Amino acid sequence: MEREMKSKNVVVVVSSLTLTTLVFTTAETRLNILWIRNAIGCYPKVKSRYPAENRQLHYCIWLQNRGDVLEIGTVADTGLLQKNHLSKRRDLPRGRKSTCEFDSYVVSQNEMITRYARDGRIEDARQLFDKMHKRSIVSWNAMITGYAYNRRINDARQLFDEMLERDVVSWNAMISGYIRNGRLKDAHELFDKMAERDVISWNSLISGYARSGNMETARQLFDMMPGKNLVSWNTVLVGYVQSGRIGEARHLFDEMLERDAVSWNTMITAYAQNGKMMHACLLFDSMPDKNTISWNVMVTGYAQAGKILDARHLFDAMPVRDVISWTAIVAAYAQNDNISDARQLFDKMPERNIISWNAMIAGYCQNGRMEDASHLFLVMPKRNVASWNAMIAGYAQNEKIELSRQVFNEMACRDSLSWTAMIAGYAQNDHGEEALKLFSQMKRSDMKAVQSTFTCVLSSCASLAALEHGKQVHDDTIKTGFESDVFVGNALITMYCKCGSIDDAYAVFDKMPERDVISWNAVIAGYAQHGCGKDALQIFEQMQQLGIKPNHVTLVGVLSACSYAGLVNEGWHHFHSMSVDHGITATIEHYNCMVDLLGRAGFLDKAEEFVKNMPIEPNAKIWGALLGASRIHGNMELGERASEHIFELETHNAGMYVLLSNMYAAAGRWKEVTRLRVLMKERGIKKEPGCSWIEVKSRVHAFLVGDKSHPETEKIYAMLAILAEQMKEAGYVPIRSFVLHDADEE
Repeated sequence: MEREMKSKNVVVVVSSLTLTTLVFTTAETRLNILWIRNAIGCYPKVKSRYPAENRQLHYCIWLQNRGDVLEIGTVADTGLLQKNHLSKRRDLPRGRKSTCEFDSYVVSQNEMITRYARDGRIEDARQLFDKMHKRSIVSWNAMITGYAYNRRINDARQLFDEMLERDVVSWNAMISGYIRNGRLKDAHELFDKMAERDVISWNSLISGYARSGNMETARQLFDMMPGKNLVSWNTVLVGYVQSGRIGEARHLFDEMLERDAVSWNTMITAYAQNGKMMHACLLFDSMPDKNTISWNVMVTGYAQAGKILDARHLFDAMPVRDVISWTAIVAAYAQNDNISDARQLFDKMPERNIISWNAMIAGYCQNGRMEDASHLFLVMPKRNVASWNAMIAGYAQNEKIELSRQVFNEMACRDSLSWTAMIAGYAQNDHGEEALKLFSQMKRSDMKAVQSTFTCVLSSCASLAALEHGKQVHDDTIKTGFESDVFVGNALITMYCKCGSIDDAYAVFDKMPERDVISWNAVIAGYAQHGCGKDALQIFEQMQQLGIKPNHVTLVGVLSACSYAGLVNEGWHHFHSMSVDHGITATIEHYNCMVDLLGRAGFLDKAEEFVKNMPIEPNAKIWGALLGASRIHGNMELGERASEHIFELETHNAGMYVLLSNMYAAAGRWKEVTRLRVLMKERGIKKEPGCSWIEVKSRVHAFLVGDKSHPETEKIYAMLAILAEQMKEAGYVPIRSFVLHDADEE
């Protein structure tokens, strides 16, 4: 019998939507599979009797009837081997008819079920399944896979439970369905119930945990796995890389006894995307069989690192280039402000795809050449949503918000990024109210917001101090599950801080499941801005105790907190500890904080000496801080010295003219006030009118000085008059030191 098995074949029918293919392997060497595609002419016994699409199947059955086949199985469209042990021909005499019920009817019906499911016609697939008078396990598995593919996992589970007979593929289909629909816990419970598991069962569950970021469980399953294959190793490797755990990824890579191109490219990509091009280059040079993907990853990595010459050298050395290679080098030049060379390469491309066109358009937008971008957009043979989004973002970034909105309005089909790009454009161009209006319109259109949508909208709420709007957006983040996102959390903290609600800001910070250095910086800066210096320093202490390394922005917040709270000694301590304890070199922002700290506390001489001894050249903000301190403490001489430096650096800084003018006015030096007023007129300098706003019933009302454009202006000014009288009666005296005095009136 053993000799007979070695002389026979195992035939597997590959069932797909387009063809039926035979897979032959000898029982002795089952791992060596020979694929024979579209070889219908090889089957003379069935060529004339059956339609072309069924000849391979019937040839398979004909071989089985001859006794030349040990078993027949199928490989479904999902790519998972589904063996149907339909007939063991080892004991049948030659020429006897097979009782095999696996015929072309079942195969064709299974194909239709799969096709309907892939096209989203799941009800049609179920109707066909119910009408089948003969079903195989493949039929049930196809229907379960179809339900899972169409996000109807409960229906898939109900059908799974109804199966009288299951194979390992049935279990794998159900497990994969749970993972696809985000129900990892259910997938694991089903996995634990399996009587027999194959490598696909293990790989599916490991992949599910890896994609969800739970690498501890993924690695635990991997270590427990009895028979790992290369896919198992690559799945964990990719999981480590996607979780940012590059060191563990490299350790696993070094442990691999066998590697393929996926293994090498994954590790090279990890280094390249994290700016470690030296490591990527060493690995690339060690790679035994480089493919085009390997070369493309390196070209892109050098481009992202700003090493355009290295990227071009590698591109020129490529043995084979594809459209991705060309697109990568075009994008490299465009992203590194070399748009002319990018266009020359673009014009030389032997083949372009839509990504190539979009990369060139994005390059023009990034370099401010919107006319060129617009021309390319109009002549490109085919556009996708990304093409339109690039133009929206480009116009917005170049302060052409009206044209940006025009493009947005012309779009026939928008995605979440289209709305987000337009909202971001409004936010970046100080059109906060329009951003909020568009966000409301987006919600009415049932378009789902993404992470960046919420960060942009919250930024607009912060700029407008629209607290009620901000709270509504906060509610939206909770409903959509984005509240736990670190970027959204940071935007919420900033919004609440700028809207004056520091307690809400801290509540968001305290509930964040994950924080980055920006989270800590935001809450420290928030406490500093609200004059809660000691609270800010306490948060900074917690940050250090948890081992989170501060950056230069953190220290700006800490020094500002010391300045607002008058904590001079603490300020000096943190300024000196920057380089010693944290390895941070002081920048102009840190020096500005120290000048402000000393000036507010009345140490004007020390502040001026500090400025003179700075290792970097003081800018207008440094001298402005000194001028502000001089005004507070009435030091006219220091104020004049500081103003001279300011007017040399920024001749059109209206705020500094006003500050110095008020100092002269307070000292009764009206000639100097008049001189400054004349000088401002000659230089065309005008102080921007003050603006304030208030939010009433989720609507923001903005007011300028002397503004009468509001529809209820008369009522507003009548109420202001009443309030002014009441304040006067209460003994309130207005502080006019920050108002530009009129010398004639004085």
